[in-house]
Amino acid sequence: MKKVTSLINFLLIVSSITVLSNKAFTQEEQENFEGAKFEYKAENNRIDLGIIHLDAIEEVNLEVEFENTGNEPLVLSSVRACCGTSVNDYPEEPIYPGDVGVIELYFRVAPRPHNISRSVIVTSNDPAGRKILRITGKVEEKEE
Repeated sequence: MKKVTSLINFLLIVSSITVLSNKAFTQEEQENFEGAKFEYKAENNRIDLGIIHLDAIEEVNLEVEFENTGNEPLVLSSVRACCGTSVNDYPEEPIYPGDVGVIELYFRVAPRPHNISRSVIVTSNDPAGRKILRITGKVEEKEE
């Protein structure tokens, strides 16, 4: 019985530490933040390609800029994209505070009317977690 009680106490302590270490940052904590901080340069973490007409479809090559707005070097550990979007290149060396980096993306647009909805997910040493960029647009026939 003593072993069971000890085990339960241990599990409660570990779960309490986990919950406390995963709490969300308050506004004040964000302002006094110490560490690397990943910020997309795109407004609201979105890139809108607008309307692409079927007769003008081309391959899409994007250079997505981001900045380290923290006060320690930012290191990207993973950059993934969905839906047939390729990540051609991203910085493997640290991005120092105030510096800007570029992620190079490529994808083809299907030659039919549809909405474009892609996402890019960056994992880094930013304690706030993964950062997602949304790429949107619309393919339609040209009105005459």
